[in-house]
Amino acid sequence: MAYELFVSLRHLRAKRTQKFISLNTWISIGGVALGVMALIVVIAVMSGFGKDLRDKILGTTSHAVITNINRTGITDVDTVIRLVTDIPGVVGAAPFIMSQVMLTHGESASGVVLRGVDVVRENGESDLEKNIIQGSLDFIEKEKKLSQEKGGGIKRAGVILGKELARRSGIRTGDVISMVSPSSRITPMGLIPKMKVFKVEGIFESGMYEYDSNLAFISIPAAQSFFSMKDKVSGIEVWVKDIEQAARIGTEIQEKLGFPFFVRDWMRMNKNLFSALRLEKIVMFVILILIILVAAFNIVSTLFMVVMEKTKEIAIMKSMGATRTSIIKIFSFQGLIIGFTGTVVGCIGGFTIVPYLNEIVGFIERVFGITAFPSDVYYLDKLPSEIQYLDSFLIVIFSILICFIASLYPAWRASRLNPVEGLRYE
Repeated sequence: MAYELFVSLRHLRAKRTQKFISLNTWISIGGVALGVMALIVVIAVMSGFGKDLRDKILGTTSHAVITNINRTGITDVDTVIRLVTDIPGVVGAAPFIMSQVMLTHGESASGVVLRGVDVVRENGESDLEKNIIQGSLDFIEKEKKLSQEKGGGIKRAGVILGKELARRSGIRTGDVISMVSPSSRITPMGLIPKMKVFKVEGIFESGMYEYDSNLAFISIPAAQSFFSMKDKVSGIEVWVKDIEQAARIGTEIQEKLGFPFFVRDWMRMNKNLFSALRLEKIVMFVILILIILVAAFNIVSTLFMVVMEKTKEIAIMKSMGATRTSIIKIFSFQGLIIGFTGTVVGCIGGFTIVPYLNEIVGFIERVFGITAFPSDVYYLDKLPSEIQYLDSFLIVIFSILICFIASLYPAWRASRLNPVEGLRYE
């Protein structure tokens, strides 16, 4: 062990005459530990929130969407799907129809987004089937077969509603509801909004309040009939093997299909949301670093007191041949030891708290009778968290570096002490 490190450790051990210095040392360690723990917990929550939100968005929608730039719909669906699925990295593609309608049931009326889907072609890529909590999606396949039969027709189409939408409108599985399309039809009486009756075949819950309260799903044939689209669809959903490669694959699809097709990947469709989350994560990191900076000021004051207390010892060491560099090492090692100890304690605390965050939040809600994270505000029904080891590593590096830098000025002042001044009154 280098003698500089040995002397640093000796200085940090409390003596009867140095109890205040020892208390300051423990306060500095606690401040660093608290800052590191808060950073790890908050960054884990922000990362978990972003991942959970992404998974829920991609569970209900697709990784990329192909539409017609002229907004006239896509006609040759099979050809487009064949061209898209030939691209490496694409694992599935299916048509969809989407439009806003007015849902009425009894005295309630709600504006909803109605999506026509093809669960057969989706082949399990969408999480819709997993999210069904009542009923099933079997009616979609039956309606598709009926529409393909010669002279076949759908007598009463089925619909799947979001849990919050059904609760708000007082709808249960098996109920009959009416939907009004914004497109009108011409009759001898003039333009009349198109209305159709649907049977509620099931209810889904995605865990995202915005989707659960505003989405409804029907079959593609029923949607084509309702919106008078004949053989057209609004667009084609695409799923890829690696969602991080969705932008690159989307560019390949765009180049292959050309005009008038327009391809958007999930990152472009939700750019504002994920950019805001990323910015918020950075801002929280910067704000919580201030806790460590406060602890760093404690380190500065502690080391200054140690320098004042050890003036005689510093003078003796310099008289015996200790260089300025050695004195700087002695006191900078003290700041490094305080920072390292606090960082380790903070990491242990952060990694211990993160897995039990939901239990802690639940306990606080029960004690104070509050709802910490309302689902209609935060899109979530529980607090997600995921430890990011790269972020944690950066937190550790920043913490130790800040503590080390804070110790340099007191160490430099100690190295400039004149041995004669230190021993004059001894």
